Amino acid sequence: MQGSPRGDAAYSAALGFAALGKIDAVSHVARQRVYLFSGAADAIVAPSVVDATSAFFRAAKVPEENLLYVRDLPAGHAFLSDRFGGACEANAPPFINACMVEGQPYDQAGAILKHLHGPLNGEALTLSAEPAAFDQTEFAGAASSGMAEEGFVYVPQACRVGGCAVHVVFHGCLQSAAEVGNAVYARLGYNHWADSNRIIVLYPQVSRSEHIPYNPNGCWDWWGYTGVGFQTKRGAQLAAVHSMVQRLVSTPD
Repeated sequence: MQGSPRGDAAYSAALGFAALGKIDAVSHVARQRVYLFSGAADAIVAPSVVDATSAFFRAAKVPEENLLYVRDLPAGHAFLSDRFGGACEANAPPFINACMVEGQPYDQAGAILKHLHGPLNGEALTLSAEPAAFDQTEFAGAASSGMAEEGFVYVPQACRVGGCAVHVVFHGCLQSAAEVGNAVYARLGYNHWADSNRIIVLYPQVSRSEHIPYNPNGCWDWWGYTGVGFQTKRGAQLAAVHSMVQRLVSTPD
């Protein structure tokens, strides 16, 4: 397909950014565990885009056993949840679908966390805490970064004293809390797995905007609406989320 992204070209670009000190060393990527997903009925993001992402991680020498690419489910453009959602093949808000695998609803949150962290305790039946809103403007000015004033975080009671991992969930376009309420940060399924496995879940938020920065669908910046260098360590959104994670891993409660 003409104009499709190329994973090898993206990897070469990453090497260039690293050489200039704009991102960390690309060699670190080879140590990561990666989960990729492309629904077979996705009418919004072409499979070639996710194929290119897979090619990028292979170019970065991520071992095959660490790279899980799920692309055989008849799903639309959505997160998949075993708790609620639209038809598996839907490409519509809130972009959370329910798909069956071997007679059971596919638990994507659990699948992702198990692949990234290894064997986990079973998910909690009841939560020890509630997702909480926090002020994102402390980390990035909403006007320049395109980020919403509020983000959300789930901190299990056991993590109030520190010592927990942090998992970041980036919502999709038209999927911030302003658009879909608590569907992502409270109902998707991450919090129940996190509660029993000492994982804090961060749900940062961006806002829709018809002005500058122009972001009419409320997407994270993947094309440069926040300015040059959006994809580097100095990018407004990446720097803000990094600061949020650092706060969570360094400060109890």
